[in-house]
Amino acid sequence: MKAVLNQDLNVHLVTEEHTILYLRLIDDAYMATDEHDVHHWLNRSFREKKFVLASTLALDMAAATAEIPLTKKLDYTIHSYSSYSPTYVPENIREDKSNDQTSRWSSDSNNPPQFLTLKLVSTSIVQSITFGKYEKAHVCNLKKFKIYGGLKEDNMIELLSSGLKNDSNPETFELRNKVSGNYFPCRFIKILPLQSWGPSFNYSVWFVELSGIDDRTQVQQSMDWFHTYQEQELIRLCMKHFRKMNYTRALEALYSETKVKLEHPALSNLYDILVNQGDYDSAQTFIADAATKGLFKRYISEQEYRAIWRPMQCAGGRRPGMRGGHQMCIDVVSETIYLIGGYDGNHDLSDLWSYHIPSNQWTLISSDTESDSDFYVYDIESNSWTLISDDTASVGGPQLIFDHQMCMDVQKSVIYVFGGKILTLTNSGSDERLGNDMPSVNEPVFSGLYSYHVPMNIWTCINTTGSQLRCRMGHSMLFHPCSRKLYVFAGQRNKEYLNDFFSYDVDTGSIEQFSETTRKDASGLSAGGFTQRATIDPDLDEIYVLSGLSKDKEKRDDSVQNSLWVYYIRQKQWSCIYRNENQGEQYWNRMQYVEPCPRFAHQLVYDHVNKVHYLFGGNPGRTCLPKLRLDDFWQLQLSRPTTEQIVQRCSLLIRKHKFQDLALKDTYSALNFLQTSLSEIIDHSDPQQANEFRLMAALLFQTPKDAPGRKTDCGHHQRVQLFEQITEFFASDMTQPKKNLIDLIPL
Repeated sequence: MKAVLNQDLNVHLVTEEHTILYLRLIDDAYMATDEHDVHHWLNRSFREKKFVLASTLALDMAAATAEIPLTKKLDYTIHSYSSYSPTYVPENIREDKSNDQTSRWSSDSNNPPQFLTLKLVSTSIVQSITFGKYEKAHVCNLKKFKIYGGLKEDNMIELLSSGLKNDSNPETFELRNKVSGNYFPCRFIKILPLQSWGPSFNYSVWFVELSGIDDRTQVQQSMDWFHTYQEQELIRLCMKHFRKMNYTRALEALYSETKVKLEHPALSNLYDILVNQGDYDSAQTFIADAATKGLFKRYISEQEYRAIWRPMQCAGGRRPGMRGGHQMCIDVVSETIYLIGGYDGNHDLSDLWSYHIPSNQWTLISSDTESDSDFYVYDIESNSWTLISDDTASVGGPQLIFDHQMCMDVQKSVIYVFGGKILTLTNSGSDERLGNDMPSVNEPVFSGLYSYHVPMNIWTCINTTGSQLRCRMGHSMLFHPCSRKLYVFAGQRNKEYLNDFFSYDVDTGSIEQFSETTRKDASGLSAGGFTQRATIDPDLDEIYVLSGLSKDKEKRDDSVQNSLWVYYIRQKQWSCIYRNENQGEQYWNRMQYVEPCPRFAHQLVYDHVNKVHYLFGGNPGRTCLPKLRLDDFWQLQLSRPTTEQIVQRCSLLIRKHKFQDLALKDTYSALNFLQTSLSEIIDHSDPQQANEFRLMAALLFQTPKDAPGRKTDCGHHQRVQLFEQITEFFASDMTQPKKNLIDLIPL
């Protein structure tokens, strides 16, 4: 708001005293609650300080103040429910009694649908929901659930699809609260349990708190907008139906009366070319122009990645041997990967290698880098090691640790070190000043968060308050240079395998916890682990996590399974890109040159410039060969459909429909079109496309069954279907509504 006020306040500040006064006045203005208060307070204050203030400024300031939504706890009542077990009544969720096992709602069955519908005391903009839990893990906790909301009980939209961790920690989830970029209000919130942590157990909800905006002005504005939005969408549904049925006059009359646009003008032009005129050639020209203008970019960005693995066949004879537990990093400027150390199943390794990506060649830099010293820097240009400190703890840094994580802020030349298990003779000698997480005596000690300023050679223990930043080992940590945040995921703490995910702002010290929401139902995130590898793309705002060995509380044995996840930072959503389902030995012998076998203790680096991952080595986790380690080297590319592929798909659809039209009119012309224009756009290496191409020839020998009067109607309907298929490749805010008016008619 200060930025808005600074622009709107047309006052000449001539001295530093006036500037300080002005800023103090603006800070105090936050106390104003409405336009009258702002107007009265500002005029009085500025008059006392011999300033002249126009009344319009007060109104502008009140408007700016009103734009700041105030989030608060929202009161609600239990409106309806599916069922409940005796004593476990729905009203229990209004009180947070984590130590009372009976203070919960529990369904009397797990047969769907089971639900709780909450009614807000006043219509509000609901922004988040918090679930309290029992003080211990419980089999009835919700492993999967959905949240719906709306103004009416029988007309709600999905606000959230997620799940709770089976622990005692409360969890807060952000709810969808905007449509087309605008807030929409809710009066009813519906909680729909889908799965409990215990198989075949009933569902339990211990405590629910809703947060959001109930300010009357804000809510009324959102309701006014939402009602207008509903009316416009209804008009667009009618327009879509009229156009589809070729009711031209009705369509023109509705547009003339409402001035509501059905879709982007470019797509209306395509409809006229393709459906009304049946001009397939001009339709293809339109698709090519749309690609040039970048109209497919939004669609492409919303598609799921596809993982493409490729084994790296390196030039030359020398290369790193089998190992796990090694370390790798990448220099994206020189396109060089560095690998150091590891364990080959029998001995610890201390060799240092470099891999030059363009020349596809490994180089042994040093066969033995082992030393007793603790903190070294390696100069790539001079090929030399320099001792920085032989005891980092003595200069304010971490003690001797392992399984920690390090990230570097290149812009400010600061290294961040978090976690790791401390190697000490006894834990009783640990010092709290070192930022360690202090357990009881004889329990493992975990290191805290430190920063190291490279130019000044200064270590700093970063003090953090609360229990959100839990020290750990075997986790993943990444630094985002643009948002200046550390992202920490998973890890191990004593016998607990963590699956939390949070960010730490290195400038403000604020911590943000992220919930496990997924873009589609993919059975949630992988179980807690300590061998996952993570990378970040700061340009795309995406985090990639490749998991190996996982620990699941619900399973007694460990799971060695490859799964690759992407976290979309802007949308705050996880999505599973790749997961191997087959664990048989014969399958992996057959696929050894197609994709890497499941493993842990591997290393993964990411070239964010060329958008390529590189994986080396690891432990396959075979109980029959416990000392076996791997030395395979893989390249991973995450692929989405390209603009050229979208153009090819659209052109193929258009030419197929043109061929069908020709087959009904002129068999010879249709055959010639099939052998030339249609054949040249088919990917004959694709078995599916090649088979469809061969089947098209059968249309040349079919006799039309429709009467001549019906051919036109049938052709119009088919071209409408073709138009709807093509518009799937455009952004949703450009196209006509996905739903149909006829679908709203109850059966």
